[in-house]
Amino acid sequence: MMAKKKVAAVIKLQCPAGKATPAPPVGPALGPHGVSAPQFVQQFNDRTKSMEPGLVVPVVITVYSDKSFTFILKTPPAAVLIKKACNIQKGSSNSMTQKIAKLSKAKLEEIAKMKLPDVTANDLEAAKKIVAGTARSMGVEVER
Repeated sequence: MMAKKKVAAVIKLQCPAGKATPAPPVGPALGPHGVSAPQFVQQFNDRTKSMEPGLVVPVVITVYSDKSFTFILKTPPAAVLIKKACNIQKGSSNSMTQKIAKLSKAKLEEIAKMKLPDVTANDLEAAKKIVAGTARSMGVEVER
């Protein structure tokens, strides 16, 4: 039986799929822990090469005391997926009065299905409500 490695740090970052570089924020986040940024970047880009290039992907990196590391990829933030689905650059400056786009039922369900592993929802309907709430807070009207 292999002894468990001692965890030295847990680092959370958001990197572009297939396009991460050792430049900030990656290098400065990993450097102090003695982790090789180029090594992480190569593995991250390898694991995200099937995704849409440049899509923001949150990653949780666990650094061990022997300077080795493992990482888990999360689903892209709902706001990023909503902006992509509606083809907008950013949310509304006043989401209460200014609606800037419309999110279809189909797109809402697609995003909710993608986010399901990472949200605290028990089922798809609950996940759709979470995504719809994020969309509304960005000034995006959600089709009923």
